Amino acid sequence: MAPGELQPLYDLMPDISFFMKDTEGRFVALNRMGCEFCGVATERDAFGCTDRDFFPATNAEVYMADDRAVMKSGLPILNRIEPAPEKEGSPRLVVTNKIPVRDRAGRIIGVAGFSRRVEHLRCAAAVIKKLAVAVELLHSQYAEAIGTGDLAKRAGLSASQFERLFKKAFGTSPRQYLQRVRIEHACRLLAETGGTIADIAQQCGYYDHAHFTKAFVGQKGLTPSRFRKEHQASLA
Repeated sequence: MAPGELQPLYDLMPDISFFMKDTEGRFVALNRMGCEFCGVATERDAFGCTDRDFFPATNAEVYMADDRAVMKSGLPILNRIEPAPEKEGSPRLVVTNKIPVRDRAGRIIGVAGFSRRVEHLRCAAAVIKKLAVAVELLHSQYAEAIGTGDLAKRAGLSASQFERLFKKAFGTSPRQYLQRVRIEHACRLLAETGGTIADIAQQCGYYDHAHFTKAFVGQKGLTPSRFRKEHQASLA
């Protein structure tokens, strides 16, 4: 089914931005909210353009790096919290999901995804700004031993306030979100590198092989070694 045939469905979701891009990062489909994010009147105005044409440089590089990672590994990005496509320094965030787009032969020909503004989860702008500081830390220092107290301090909140507001905004605890970030990075290393599972576990913040395997199975439903075998075979 062509993207245009699904357009009426996408436009029924007013708080969701849908997008599809080719292997060069050029837009080939957008819904109404996607057009709003890009600042264009219709999706055709975005065709052939990339994130760099519409968004602040820092944000655009984050979006395009994620696109390349999805297309290179064939792995989806699920519930990634990232900067909203707004002016530089905006504290707003979006929750994004991305999947590879394949042709009938199974070749990856692009990426598609959905983004949703965090503010639709009824969090005040001041709260989002505080949480954004913690989210940035989770993504940049995921391999470190980061406690809820450390995150709360960065956000200028008490530990109990921080945990409650984080869960309200993102539907998960800070610890669970950190676990998801770590496993996401582990998936990419398993699929794209030849590093040992023990080394990858350490790179992603797990200092015990058994703990890493248990966490990985809990999220992915299979062991790291099995995941590597399946995904490296699909890239061969």
